[in-house]
Amino acid sequence: MIKSTSQTELPKKIHIIGICGVATSAIAIAFKKRGVTVSGSDKGFFPPVSTELEKQGVTFYSGWHPEKMIEGGIPGAVMIGAASGSHNPETAYAKEHNIPMYSYPEMLGQYFVKENSIVCSGTWGKTSSSAMLSYILNEAKMDASYMFGGVSLSHEASAHLGDSVWSVFEGDEYKSSPTDPRAKFFHYRPTHLLLSAVSWDHADLYPTEESYFDAFRKLLIGVPESGLLVAQAGQLGIQKIIDAFKGKVITYGLDISQTPPGKFDENLVKNSGSIKTTISHKTPDFTYSNVFQSAIGLDFDISHDGKTFHIHSPMLGAYQAENITGCFAMAITIGIQPEIIIGAISKFAGLKRRMEKRFNGSAEAAADTKSTGITIIDDIAHSPEKASSVLATLKEIYGGSKGGKIFAVFEPNIGGRERQSASKYDNAFKDADTVVIPRLTKLKIAATNLDASNQASTEPMEADELAATISITQKNTKCIDDDKALVDYLISNTQNGDVIAFLGSHGFRGMIEEVVEKLIEAQ
Repeated sequence: MIKSTSQTELPKKIHIIGICGVATSAIAIAFKKRGVTVSGSDKGFFPPVSTELEKQGVTFYSGWHPEKMIEGGIPGAVMIGAASGSHNPETAYAKEHNIPMYSYPEMLGQYFVKENSIVCSGTWGKTSSSAMLSYILNEAKMDASYMFGGVSLSHEASAHLGDSVWSVFEGDEYKSSPTDPRAKFFHYRPTHLLLSAVSWDHADLYPTEESYFDAFRKLLIGVPESGLLVAQAGQLGIQKIIDAFKGKVITYGLDISQTPPGKFDENLVKNSGSIKTTISHKTPDFTYSNVFQSAIGLDFDISHDGKTFHIHSPMLGAYQAENITGCFAMAITIGIQPEIIIGAISKFAGLKRRMEKRFNGSAEAAADTKSTGITIIDDIAHSPEKASSVLATLKEIYGGSKGGKIFAVFEPNIGGRERQSASKYDNAFKDADTVVIPRLTKLKIAATNLDASNQASTEPMEADELAATISITQKNTKCIDDDKALVDYLISNTQNGDVIAFLGSHGFRGMIEEVVEKLIEAQ
């Protein structure tokens, strides 16, 4: 391992305002493990973040108290979490006393970015790719610094401050902080960029498609010509902006020699979200093919430079073949041996709430494709499009000729409850056998949405209306607003080989854990 010679000297003490977030707590622990004294404050603390901070010896307290912030000495730097507000007393104290203040992307840019900065960016795939790639580098004993937004099933933490010349970041295009509208990825100064897709998103920050694409163009322009771009081949959004980079480009994508002209593997396209994807006539530098998914994960081949490598991954979802191939391409190109990469991929279990198996009832007999037991899947799929993608994968793995039924428990995000989104539910749940809508989380309606009668002019759909909307194309849809009754329904109506998929951005109020507990008791 080559040690970094340009590491910015770490402060002796830092304070984090809003330390209880997934990202901010991970950064706190990374600093603590490097010997920095770390303190933090937040509105409140709850497990598992509070227990992990306590375990690592990080000092924290509730509320904003400047006098506590300076106990043991004035911090050399203060990091301000996005949800902590910019006008609390601790922020005011830091400003008054000229203590350097950073958002978390700025903090990463100041202390975590190394000489070789790999940034995984794109409209989709960036969280899985950054977590996987950081795992590959560290399996190669490269001690890369890293930060990604999800909770990995294979890392001790979502952030690490290493000693080498390498770093890996999830390059999020969303704003850095409430007062800094710049995309987070600009702070990470990529020398190596893995770009999975560009398709207009975050309309609140990028009101036009062109403004969204401009952010990625600027990202490409910022990569030095001596650097590297690893890009998905054939993705229309990437094709629009790729000319902004003048350095070395490596491409990856589906092996088109196995695909009839003008067609894709429909399931791969659907599950990657690659609606605006087309086949490029030029063969990518790295291609994937022969994708097979089962209850034990993915198997497929990657071909490059006349060689073929067989890949096994424990992750579910055929779309992950694309993410894995991109990571493989980046890792090979920076000099990691293929056997190390393949071994790391075979062990990387993915992220929590991304097709996560919370109860693996079919593990015993997965090898001969006969299911025994019930499988519980937890996924953050909070829109009809994402739910449809997950359900298509689950049907292929567990349903159809394999005989398993798919039960979907679905709670959408606020966008999925708007009445104008109703048409998106047409056939979105066709791959589920039963859809259950639970009691939905109560939403706060902004005052600007109220009409003269003080009634919400565009009230969100409630559970019964949502169930009725979905039932137009999926007749077996029901609303169960009592949590205990919903759990009892699932236990009573599922049998060996079936799958229960909890889909949504909320936590389902402990129902997942209760179903798992009852299934364990029944064994």
